Order: sequence, then structure tokens, then C-alpha cells
Amino acid sequence: MVTARQRRMLLVGLMVIGVGTAAAFALNAFQENLLYFYSPSDVSAGKAPADRTFRVGGMVTEGSFQRPAGSMEATFILTDFAHNVKVRYSGVLPDLFREGQGIVARGKLAPGGDFVAEEVLAKHDENYMPPDVADTLKKQHQKEAGGQ
Repeated sequence: MVTARQRRMLLVGLMVIGVGTAAAFALNAFQENLLYFYSPSDVSAGKAPADRTFRVGGMVTEGSFQRPAGSMEATFILTDFAHNVKVRYSGVLPDLFREGQGIVARGKLAPGGDFVAEEVLAKHDENYMPPDVADTLKKQHQKEAGGQ
């Protein structure tokens, strides 16, 4: 025979298991939805995940933008002035997108090493650069200045 105390303990135990399970699901979903930022140097060094979506940012290299006439497929080179990453994007680029400016792209690495972007974000005025890109470029500049 089960006493009232045993029933209460069973109920408390089930509640603890339920809350623990819900917390585990929530943490797992949160971890899967994080978007990490990587520089072209990080991507070239293999630090970026090959199977997950992430963001990469840097400057669009002058003369690297290519888009066949009548096509929505675009390719360009993204640099942090130390390493380059080839970016492929299918869609309408932001109005402010151009060579020589900072951008952040969200997407995944393709098997060949190219970055396939799902979204491309460009700066909104001459004085703004995405903070992640600015920090990365600043660090890269400091490495170059210190290494010479």
C-alpha cells in the first residue's frame, strides 16, 4: 500500500524530472540557434564549423564581384586583409552593397570551401561598420603592425 507521503514524493520526483527535461530541451534549442561570427582568417584556419550556419564578416575585395547578366547568382571575395573567403550568394543584394565596404554574411561552408550565404548585410552609412567586422579588422591591423 502506498502512503500519502510516498505519493507526494513521487509527485515531487516527477515534477523535478519534468522541469529538468524541459530545461534540457530549452538549452539544446538555444545552442542550436546561436550564430557565431568568424573572420575570413578563422574560416581559412578551419575554426568555422563545416556543418552549421554562422556569420562571416570583412571587406569586399575590389574587383572581386561577379554576377552574370540576368542572373541572381553573385560571387565575391571577402577579406580581413590577411585571408580571403570566396562567397556565393543567390538573391538580391542590399542597395548599399559594393566593393571596398564592410559586410556580414550568414550561411554555411560548401564542400569546396566556398561560403554559401543565405543573407548579406551591408553597412548603412559611411561611418558605420558592423562591430564584429570592425573588431576583427582592428585586431588584424594590430597583428600586421606588431609583426613588422
